[in-house]
Amino acid sequence: MTVTLFKWTLELYHQAIEAGVFDDQNLELLRGELVIMPPEGEPHVYYSDRFAKVLLRLLAGRAQIREGRSITLPNNSEPEPDIAIVQPLDDVYLDHHPYPENIFWLIEYSRTTLAKDLGIKFEIYAEAGIREYWVVNLKDSELKVFRDPVGDRYQTELTLTEGAIAPLAFLDVQVEVRQLFSR
Repeated sequence: MTVTLFKWTLELYHQAIEAGVFDDQNLELLRGELVIMPPEGEPHVYYSDRFAKVLLRLLAGRAQIREGRSITLPNNSEPEPDIAIVQPLDDVYLDHHPYPENIFWLIEYSRTTLAKDLGIKFEIYAEAGIREYWVVNLKDSELKVFRDPVGDRYQTELTLTEGAIAPLAFLDVQVEVRQLFSR
């Protein structure tokens, strides 16, 4: 017996959202599958909110900082990264969420979602050509930086616990690694 799963397209997903089908659900679309997003714990919210404010200051006028908002990817995916640093296109985003070509880099804060963020989201972001992807591992107080996507993998991976790093899109901006996950 063959089991066939229903795969959502972006168009059907958007129609269901417009119709209010998912009003009481916290979901994201990953490769055509609906994935329930677990509630965020206090450390997750605290650190991601705090760092988004740092980015607003560092990148004022150069980028838009979107927190927990959808991005639209060509692989039937519409994830909601914790922080998306995107082109400041203002009202263009009335017509669509940021596409890969609008994204400078993505940041996910992880504690309970580490397997998903280093698994399917890692693959989806690489497939879409997202140039840089950061995972802030709150369990181990480390930053994983992924760069140079090829297929569903990133060719460059860095693991940092201290020091500073400059995102590829803004080489003049230095981010202190510790400020991503310390008080």
